[in-house]
Amino acid sequence: MTRILNQVEMENFGDYVRQLRKDKEWTLTKLAAMLDMDSANLSKIETGKRGFDEKKLPLFCEIFKLELETMKRELISEKFANKVYYENVDETVFKLAEQKVKYLIKNDKH
Repeated sequence: MTRILNQVEMENFGDYVRQLRKDKEWTLTKLAAMLDMDSANLSKIETGKRGFDEKKLPLFCEIFKLELETMKRELISEKFANKVYYENVDETVFKLAEQKVKYLIKNDKH
């Protein structure tokens, strides 16, 4: 069974990508080709210098036999956490975001 990001306590999504690639003993070039991306960009993703393109997530999940919805949550939560951190906002933003999501669901603003 493939490990989930939170279970392996990786620092970021890129660490998880790197670990999965290394577990398969694949080079950056090989995985980049499978994801139809440049190996330099994949390297930046693995080192946390670039975010992972959500459009590539279904293919990534197919390659590593991961659940798409689980990985979507991981990727979105990381993007949200990074935004909160880099914007230097306090934790009340989490409660506000939760309220806004409930409002959107209630009013079907999907």
